[in-house]
Amino acid sequence: MPGHKGKEKLPTVPLSGMLNKSGGKVRLTFKLELDQVWIGTKDRTDKLPLGSIKAVVSEKIDGQEEYSMMGLQLGPTEASRYWVYWVPSQYVEAIKDAILGKWQYF
Repeated sequence: MPGHKGKEKLPTVPLSGMLNKSGGKVRLTFKLELDQVWIGTKDRTDKLPLGSIKAVVSEKIDGQEEYSMMGLQLGPTEASRYWVYWVPSQYVEAIKDAILGKWQYF
């Protein structure tokens, strides 16, 4: 999926074309009606409850700012982060909002 530097809402189709730390292709599917994110690879699909993800961190890729790397923290420590590379940057904030909820200022 092509990336750009703006911001967009989550697409209604799975985000594909990304890679995990092993270089395998990754697809993220957001099933908000089930409160789940599905992480799909060639071999398996993990269906994770949104509430089980403790944190989401991201950083733009140097020289390719339209893409980011994103870590989904699945356990109590940073060592439990599942890294996804080449995430289209326009969806990073929408992914964080979907997983962690939107912050509201009073």
